[in-house]
Amino acid sequence: MTATPVMELRGVTRRFGSVIALRDIDVALRAGEVHCLLGDNGAGKSTLIKILSGVMPPSEGEILVDGRPVAFRNPREAQAAGVATVFQDLGMIPLMSISRNFFLGREPLCGRFPFRRLDKDLADATARRAMADIGIDVRDPSQAVGTLSGGERQSVAIARAIHFGAKVLILDEPTSALGVHQAAMVLKFVIEARLRGLAVVFISHNIHHAYPVGDVFTLLNRGRQQGTYRKAEISRDEVVAIMSGGEDLRALQEEIDALLASIGGGAGRPAGAA
Repeated sequence: MTATPVMELRGVTRRFGSVIALRDIDVALRAGEVHCLLGDNGAGKSTLIKILSGVMPPSEGEILVDGRPVAFRNPREAQAAGVATVFQDLGMIPLMSISRNFFLGREPLCGRFPFRRLDKDLADATARRAMADIGIDVRDPSQAVGTLSGGERQSVAIARAIHFGAKVLILDEPTSALGVHQAAMVLKFVIEARLRGLAVVFISHNIHHAYPVGDVFTLLNRGRQQGTYRKAEISRDEVVAIMSGGEDLRALQEEIDALLASIGGGAGRPAGAA
């Protein structure tokens, strides 16, 4: 905990006119840790991702990379600083091959100008090797990404980030649209990235996916930080209560109890029963 964070947010606030999407957020991301940013819909997770990845600047506060203040003007500057973001749509083109998507925007070329072209053999071999390094056996790197499952597409995006030297890997709801088996596959890749020394940011509203792999949890509710805890300091149930707002849950339970009491407890009896 004494090491300098790979990336840090200090007092970050983001305003959209009179609307405050985030207020006074402090987050420290360290190498070899999975830092989970958790919150329900509307908690400010998407805005925080955009600030971390250089899509938008904070209205107040500062961003530090390796202890030095930075001001990202666009996502390319964030990438150059070692920040890789895997958004929910994965930023892939379904009709293009695995290797083409792997090198999208960074294609290896061969030949002399004006006859330079994609070095397909190098792209295929590199993509296959990079994915094998995280435990994925690609049958054919030239197959279309659209033929892969959701979990396999996530693996391509994660392998791409690791290959291109990311220091911070931001995963935006990586398991939200996946089944149990595919979600387990993605969580395995998250652990693999952590073991390789990356600072992994796992954004989710699903505590059952985040808690098993998380080392640190920052909880957001309506744009405000509700606390940052290490795993030993907070239970799964406590995380759920803080994320959703304990008072809201208690008020809802009281309303349900009152409704059941008003109908005399007969909601569970079959129709026509005496």
